[in-house]
Amino acid sequence: MRGGGPLRRAGLALLLMAAAPWVGARPRPAAPGDQPRPSVVLVTCDSLDGRLTFYPGNQTVDLPFVNFMKRHGTVFLNAYTNSPICCPSRAAMWSGLFTHLTESWNNFKGLDPGYVTWMDLMERHGYHTQKYGKLDYTSGHHSVSNRVEAWTRDVDFLLRQEGRPMVNLTGDRKHVRVMEADWQNTDKAVNWIKEEAINLTEPFVLYLGLNLPHPYPSPYAGENFGSSTFLTSPYWLEKVTYEAIKIPKWSSLSEMHPVDYYSSYTKNCTGEFTEQEVRNIRAFYYAMCAETDAMLGEIISALRDTGLLKRTVVVFTADHGELAMEHRQFYKMSMYEGSSHVPLLVMGPGVKEQQQIPNVVSLVDIYPTMLDIARIPVPQNLSGYSLIPLLRGKAGSEASPGGPRPSWVLSEFHGCNVNSSTYMLRMGKWKYITYSDGRSVLPQLFDLSADPDELTNVAMKFPVVVHSLDKTLHSVVNYPEVSSSVQEYNKRQFISWKQSLGQNYSNVIANLRWHQDWLKEPKKYEDAIDKWLSQSACKGRRGTTVLMNKNGSYFCKYKVLGVTGEVRDCHCEFADKSH
Repeated sequence: MRGGGPLRRAGLALLLMAAAPWVGARPRPAAPGDQPRPSVVLVTCDSLDGRLTFYPGNQTVDLPFVNFMKRHGTVFLNAYTNSPICCPSRAAMWSGLFTHLTESWNNFKGLDPGYVTWMDLMERHGYHTQKYGKLDYTSGHHSVSNRVEAWTRDVDFLLRQEGRPMVNLTGDRKHVRVMEADWQNTDKAVNWIKEEAINLTEPFVLYLGLNLPHPYPSPYAGENFGSSTFLTSPYWLEKVTYEAIKIPKWSSLSEMHPVDYYSSYTKNCTGEFTEQEVRNIRAFYYAMCAETDAMLGEIISALRDTGLLKRTVVVFTADHGELAMEHRQFYKMSMYEGSSHVPLLVMGPGVKEQQQIPNVVSLVDIYPTMLDIARIPVPQNLSGYSLIPLLRGKAGSEASPGGPRPSWVLSEFHGCNVNSSTYMLRMGKWKYITYSDGRSVLPQLFDLSADPDELTNVAMKFPVVVHSLDKTLHSVVNYPEVSSSVQEYNKRQFISWKQSLGQNYSNVIANLRWHQDWLKEPKKYEDAIDKWLSQSACKGRRGTTVLMNKNGSYFCKYKVLGVTGEVRDCHCEFADKSH
């Protein structure tokens, strides 16, 4: 699997079955002088920009426990998500497989519930396991609107899907527990450490999933409208150095890449924002990061107070970042650094202290790393590589299980707020971003050493570099084929959902999150969906004249010219006539 290959050559079912050969494998016997297997704690938050864990990002907000981990462990300077959205990213982290292999296309399509995760294997090999908080690797808990927005991203319309980003200050200078649900899960984890972990005779692995610093739902906009409020209290806001906040430079709307413009529009960010509005959004986001850091601190303190810290590997990371108004966007769903760059810090037995690692790594590396820590044989079909050689400062002399680590990382996105499948290859100083089939949308190339803010697309200036990186990307994933598969999946899912609604279709779709735009011209948008269903059904067909979808709900007739293979006279009808 490390070399990628076409999407459906083996199929996800084979990937799920692939766990079998090593499920019963025994841990590697301890060698003379080996220490007992360490315990592991993984704290994963949501939406934390990884650049905040090292200079210069950390000048804006005080993150004492991130800094503690840096002093006593290792920070990865170039760690990336494999998909900048919650569920697909977490599916990659828990499976060790790239998104195009798990086929986790959006926040509702994650891993098969029976997939064997690294935690499952650690439990089968003698570890006591415990999980608290947000998981979201099989499916996310999001609205129907999110789902429909992802399925209809190829429709020729532009509708705002989010509430305008805003800030909300709550409580007073004594109000510490703003995200109460996260604090409750943190308390559970702390109590488990103090009351149960301390008495265990076997090593343990503890997972804590936090929602922060993800923005909150906007209560003024209604349940289905958006999640765009950056909420904190004066207690946390005082941790932020306002004068150190960088106001991002924006391109004019006319100069934006077309995919970026679509994202900014659907996120309701193409309107006017004052500099103070942008500064406040960023400040409140940093304050939410400070609250997240405090929860990490509770876990570290509990381990220290119980004497477990010295024999426990602690890992801190996030599923993706947060743009916080960079590139005229908030949220994630982008390959820009604010969205795709994640924190990754590790400390504990065998981990080199005060080490900064520049190698590019990604969340699929968590799976083999966990197995490596537990001395469980690492399977060869994973997309990731163990981080243990890097953590021990032996990158030059010790290869990861499965072979040498590649010099690139892959991230991909197939969900909502972006009207094209997106693929990012980070390699050396270059970040290469390509879309869809690689031809219909212009690619982007950024030199991160000269342009860390990613303001200048140099793809036209360096065609040789683009060709080389695209060749490497093709060797990992047949991305035009993946894009086509996602398009077909989206269409099938939308048709199935539409059929399930019957005559209520128009009323339901008109009241999703885009209702403010939709209700101005509902017929126009319904016609756009009808046209999309007809065109996408006929596009690219060869050698046949009739296509029927899996549910038998529609069929399409067309002619294929023998010489050119061009599709002509495409006509689609819905079998139940409700269309």
